[in-house]
Amino acid sequence: MDIRFIGHATFELSDDSSRLLIDPFLAPNNPVAGVSADDVDPTHILITHGHADHVADAVAVATRTGAHCVALVELASWLGEQGVESTSDPNLGGTVEFDWGWVKLVQAFHTGTLPDGTAVGGQAGLVVNIGGTTVYHLGDTSLFGDLRLIAESTPVDVALIPIGGHYTMDRRDAAVAADLIGAGTVIPMHYNTFPAVEADAEAFKSDVESRTSSQVVILNPGDTHSV
Repeated sequence: MDIRFIGHATFELSDDSSRLLIDPFLAPNNPVAGVSADDVDPTHILITHGHADHVADAVAVATRTGAHCVALVELASWLGEQGVESTSDPNLGGTVEFDWGWVKLVQAFHTGTLPDGTAVGGQAGLVVNIGGTTVYHLGDTSLFGDLRLIAESTPVDVALIPIGGHYTMDRRDAAVAADLIGAGTVIPMHYNTFPAVEADAEAFKSDVESRTSSQVVILNPGDTHSV
């Protein structure tokens, strides 16, 4: 299974037959992304919450490709109103199963307003199993102790953790999060896209690898990590 980092919190998880696009925020909206909404061809789109830097290109990609979208119920309803025809609408704790595996929506601590100004409740992390590998995309969250409980309930192979601070946990809290989750591999995200979220990924790597058994893999936008 391949994990491609597109930039910010946008990733593509792919195996032989499926391509899962997480939190589509693409060029030119995303200043560090090297691909636009016309350059991706996902079979599924998974969305943590409705902020523009996570959902800006979801409608354009979904309506062009017919990709099936998974999002919290209120956000899935909004996507339908924008013309997205294929959605699943679980709430927190819900799991949606597919031929390639499953995705479970778990708690995250953040806020949420859609690009059109609509305020919606609920933010999520995504625990995704594809190709036998479990990936936990934390979404935009602050540090909270039940990260350990989530990982105990569903052991995590790869954790995608925000480190930029200001809008999410910073790199120091993210190192604590990595310790709570205990994934074999940790990939930092949601940093260095804008001045407000500048962070030192190498310092994060050093902190995590000195206090945990996790390996930190730093990806530049466009890079792919295979597991």
